[in-house]
Amino acid sequence: MDAHSESTGRSPVPPSQIRGWRGTAACRVVGITYRQLDYWARTGLVEPSIRRASGSGSNRLYSFRDIIVLKVIKRLLDAGVSLQNIRKAVEALRTRGVKDLAEITLMSDGSTVYECRSAGEVIDLLRGGQGVFGIAVRSTVTEVMGRLATLPGAEAPVSPPEQLAARRAEDGQVPHRRRTAS
Repeated sequence: MDAHSESTGRSPVPPSQIRGWRGTAACRVVGITYRQLDYWARTGLVEPSIRRASGSGSNRLYSFRDIIVLKVIKRLLDAGVSLQNIRKAVEALRTRGVKDLAEITLMSDGSTVYECRSAGEVIDLLRGGQGVFGIAVRSTVTEVMGRLATLPGAEAPVSPPEQLAARRAEDGQVPHRRRTAS
């Protein structure tokens, strides 16, 4: 059973529906260097949920949800949030599916990251003087979907043994684009 189906009680995803993106594609979509991605994977900030590196020359494979979390991290860093506080925010995001992530707005005062699930929560936070900026994760999901769709050959099919940590395709993973041989 894959990690997602264990938490939701669903059956495992058939191997033919599991999709992942290599680190280089994730970097292009998110706007980070491969060195950053490698550091974040090695330190456990965001490890690829489909396939981890298993030695020199192996390719990590990131799920759509992983790439969403990477993009959120990038936006938080760009806003001046410390990596220590980002790690706390990522812990809260780690257990959520793409649909759950799309319903969240992250607000921050530059030091603390707050999770808001409604407009009322955002307003309450702003009234209290807490929030300085916000990240609507739904727009991040839409942006990442569009960027992934434009990457030629960025998608890598995943074989059956690697399905353990994959996410369900219907939980928001971008449908893959078929390429025809020339």
